[in-house]
Amino acid sequence: MNRALTPNVLTPQDLQPNWNWEGRLPAWGHTSVDFERRVDHDRLRRYRLSRTRQALKNSDAGSLLLFDVNNIRYVSATKIGEWERDKMCRFCLLTGDDAPYVWDFGSAAVHHRKFSDWLVPDHCRAGVVGMRGTIPPSFGLMKKYAEEIAGLIRDAGMADMPVGVDYAETAMFEALKAAGINVVDGQQIMLSAREIKNWDEIQLLTQAASMVDGVYHMIYEELKPGVRENEIVALSNKMLYEMGSDDVEAINAISGERCNPHPHNFTDRLFRPGDQAFFDILQSYQGYRTCYYRTFNIGRSTPAQVDAYVKAREWIDASIALIKPGVTTDVVAKAWPKAEEFGFPDELSAFGLQFGHGLGLALHERPIISRAVSLDNPMEIQTGMVFALETYCPAADGFSAARIEEEVVVTDKGCEVISLFPAEELPIANRY
Repeated sequence: MNRALTPNVLTPQDLQPNWNWEGRLPAWGHTSVDFERRVDHDRLRRYRLSRTRQALKNSDAGSLLLFDVNNIRYVSATKIGEWERDKMCRFCLLTGDDAPYVWDFGSAAVHHRKFSDWLVPDHCRAGVVGMRGTIPPSFGLMKKYAEEIAGLIRDAGMADMPVGVDYAETAMFEALKAAGINVVDGQQIMLSAREIKNWDEIQLLTQAASMVDGVYHMIYEELKPGVRENEIVALSNKMLYEMGSDDVEAINAISGERCNPHPHNFTDRLFRPGDQAFFDILQSYQGYRTCYYRTFNIGRSTPAQVDAYVKAREWIDASIALIKPGVTTDVVAKAWPKAEEFGFPDELSAFGLQFGHGLGLALHERPIISRAVSLDNPMEIQTGMVFALETYCPAADGFSAARIEEEVVVTDKGCEVISLFPAEELPIANRY
């Protein structure tokens, strides 16, 4: 029996993460070869479905109805164009130990039946609901699919149990209620499933980070007066897609007087001599994300800019030193300065500046580490978590700032940094 082709037949072995913490974490080439054991996609698919079923059994729900494309991919290993991320046009149902159902956009369902042989062909169905309201509820599609979903849940013997839904259009919630479905929060169930990455997920995250290593070397060479922020964004997009990125989610490019306060965007501003500039590269390889900041100075630096960088580096190093299994997120958050200590009125105003967040199929997974949430609601750090730690320090000149981010994999003894472009000291691009 080919276990890859029987998605409803999983074994306890499929829950094993198959970590190998000996030596450095590998960043394999992106192609499949016969002479090395690289990413095992069948093992990856079985692990993710097993984790989801386990999380579902640990909850009060009997089924999961998913509209979040990250959750759909995690459960069913299906993905269509990145254009569909915000359309709310696809959905997936997992009921008990049954194989997942996927309703996909028109011909994509036919494609799944033909090429996604880990799915049950009859469970690959064409369907669409509201597409963010562009198909009015009065058309009846939401009612039709809510009743179909309710019927499948009854057939699986789960009609008396709640259904976890991650998110949906308001009218879809109403249609599910009218069909007799008791909706509960399914996003928490899915996030708990996705917390711990197996060996294949860690390899994909490391491969994604290695792509950004190269982009930062390109940025280091290209940063000079007369170049604009948006040109760096364009060059980075080109390079990432040429390397195999499947989605460049965003690239922040922030320089000069725009550095403080952090605007989280890019413009057509020209870089100038002496500018401090920082960048964030958010992209994915086979769905697995990066969030990876680096700061540079252009041509020269001032003592105030160097001092800001040194402080940002000290703060991130202090947090990295704390990362190990069993440590709670409040302990890590306390290694960072209070909001008032770097110029903000409260922790919510500074949210995301001294920050940690899980990485996976989404940019923000568990754990979230922040003084705004972690001090009162700590989470335990566990082996197999992968997340990003980021710090920010305004300079004494009132407009420059330093921003550093490192991606870390939690191993059995501590953590390993996988974002490797040098950041121990402030890099000066095209030094005068």
